[in-house]
Amino acid sequence: MDTIGHVNAAHGAAQFGFSGLKAVHWNLEAPRLYEESLKRGETQLAKGGALKADTGIHTGRSPKDKFTVRDATTENALWWDNNASITPEQFETLHADFIAHARGKELFAQDLYGGADPAHRVRARVYTEYAWHSLFIRNLLIRPPAEDIAAYTPDLTIVDLPSFRADPARHGCRSETVIAIDFTRRIVLIGGTSYAGEMKKSVFTYLNFMLPAAGVMPMHCSANAASETDVAVFFGLSGTGKTTLSNDPGRMLLGDDEHGWSGKGVFNFEGGCYAKTIRLSRDAEPEIYATTGRFGTVLENVVLDDLTRAPDFDDASLAENARCAYPLDFIPNASATGRAGHPRNIVMLTCDAFGVLPPIAKLTAAEAMYHFLSGYTAKVAGTEKGVKDPEATFSTCFGAPFMPRHPSVYGNLLRDLIAKHHVDCWLVNTGWTGGKHGVGRRMPIRVTRRLLTAALDGSLNRADFRRDPYFGFAVPTSVPGVEPHILYPVKTWQDKAEFAETAKRLVAMFAQNFKRFEGHVDDAVKAAAPATSLAA
Repeated sequence: MDTIGHVNAAHGAAQFGFSGLKAVHWNLEAPRLYEESLKRGETQLAKGGALKADTGIHTGRSPKDKFTVRDATTENALWWDNNASITPEQFETLHADFIAHARGKELFAQDLYGGADPAHRVRARVYTEYAWHSLFIRNLLIRPPAEDIAAYTPDLTIVDLPSFRADPARHGCRSETVIAIDFTRRIVLIGGTSYAGEMKKSVFTYLNFMLPAAGVMPMHCSANAASETDVAVFFGLSGTGKTTLSNDPGRMLLGDDEHGWSGKGVFNFEGGCYAKTIRLSRDAEPEIYATTGRFGTVLENVVLDDLTRAPDFDDASLAENARCAYPLDFIPNASATGRAGHPRNIVMLTCDAFGVLPPIAKLTAAEAMYHFLSGYTAKVAGTEKGVKDPEATFSTCFGAPFMPRHPSVYGNLLRDLIAKHHVDCWLVNTGWTGGKHGVGRRMPIRVTRRLLTAALDGSLNRADFRRDPYFGFAVPTSVPGVEPHILYPVKTWQDKAEFAETAKRLVAMFAQNFKRFEGHVDDAVKAAAPATSLAA
């Protein structure tokens, strides 16, 4: 066995139950992983030095193929309305079949951290069948210093075998693809998919289960900071702008996707970024664009020119959900520690496919909890398998697929932290204006950036505000550098009557969705609902 970076590789693999492996390559760094993936024909070398991989039929997550073991640990702790279950016996059969499938294979193992705060991190050991998957997860999680590796003992073990095919009748799953989590044994098994994002989201799911008991709020968000006390958090699903908007040259980037909020402040769960590349522009997003031409970056489902191997970020023929995965330190203004103080601002990003939400609104604490639990946005094409066009959806806590516990657990944590630290909260629409999807246009990014700058530097607090007649929150009437009409969504529509009907329809959707949470919130949060009488 290859013992580079690990003093007891054989014991580590045997401890999990592996036997008969051809080899385990431990903690290889980028150069060796490049060699192994290219030798195996897994990847291509792109112009500039990035490693390009295709994920086949799975170009996004497969949330319907995710299952959690239902046992004494999870029976009364999980939100089963949101989490599909399998029995301990079915998981044990799957685990045994994974071990049998791995016999005779070479695996790659990485010992990594999830969480930049030593008091709240998880030690994650990740076994992968593909060398490029090993590089991907090494980029995305936190790489421990060499002195920590010698004494490393995992809290969580992930086994990622894309060539494995699950049997629904035997394993209790839905298809040949499976993502199975056993919180008692602290094991995740991923089979039948080459989409590397399943690994990182499995770590996030684990932390979402473990951290609330310690009083730590896990968040599906990006974060940046102008100083230790000027921290901004950006909630949002994939495609709403978390990565793009947190990459601000004037602020230090903490991370682009997953963070915790403890008694000490905000800390990144990850050590890298996983940015969408479709229609990526050197001018609009120069920091992210620059990473795509660097050695060590993984390009996922990006089309390369046959002759030059130059990436074509406008070509979506492989996937709308094309991405790049790179270490955080590839961003010039990234934080070296991944930690900062308590947020001064919270931004909830929504991609409104109906085109009726304003580009920014200021939220009270009760409104913030209402919209956090609602999690309204649109699923953007490619993020999940089978999604072709944006679809209006409500994803509670802006991350329902990764939330094991009931949303009220996370909502109450957030409400208490907002109140304790006097945080300003904003709802930002990065979706459509001038009409619904197919009629209007995406909100100009320059408008969003200008409004966010004003919110984060405090100047927007001094603006005059009006009450939105449909949603009730406060909307600025004017902001320097922003066309006045865009702050009034109805003024951007040609058909005012159609706007009114569309807004009423969305209000009704909010009301219907929130019924499931009404028994878990106080009267102030209930009163923060949009004007449901308008939907009648």
